[in-house]
Amino acid sequence: MNEPSNEMLPTRWSLLSRLKDWEDQDSWKQFFDAYWKLIYSTALKSGLTHAEAQEVVQETVISVAKNMGEFKASPASGSFKAWLLNLTRWRITDQLRKRPPPDRFQAPRSEDTARTATIERVADTNPADLESEWNHEYERNLVGIATQRVKGRVKPEMFQIFDLLVNKGWPALKVSRRLHVSLAQVYYARYKLTSLMKREVRNLEKTGL
Repeated sequence: MNEPSNEMLPTRWSLLSRLKDWEDQDSWKQFFDAYWKLIYSTALKSGLTHAEAQEVVQETVISVAKNMGEFKASPASGSFKAWLLNLTRWRITDQLRKRPPPDRFQAPRSEDTARTATIERVADTNPADLESEWNHEYERNLVGIATQRVKGRVKPEMFQIFDLLVNKGWPALKVSRRLHVSLAQVYYARYKLTSLMKREVRNLEKTGL
């Protein structure tokens, strides 16, 4: 699937307003690119299979399209993140209801047993567990979007240094030798991109989405 656009929007409230137009394909693509991983990851962590999680993504996006008119795209109206979580939770529940009842005469596979236990914990005992998982995945999603935006604004060599040093955990000396750059360049790349990443995440958080 395509990565989020590198374009830096002044706010995402304007994007939500445009989503009320079903014919605005560019805005819908931007929305999908920004949020499908969040929805998909949360569905998987809820115990769903890959196919079920994909179905949740599709059905959640359809639900957003159908119910967008009910959401007022303004910071004063509340968090879009919470509204999207509710839609996602309902679609996860729909997938659970579609499952056939277990055959009590057939021993479950270990993988299925683990999935069922996870599902029961999320769906039946404590809805706050799903919200906690959603918030965790939401933060990861923000970092992912910020990473793609920053990557599009710096030189490939600088991003490669940052990726090896920070994301892959290589020692600075190893990065320096592998890429044939000085240690000063390695440390500068880490400082520069870390600053850009923090700023980009703050910009995303300010939208209230």
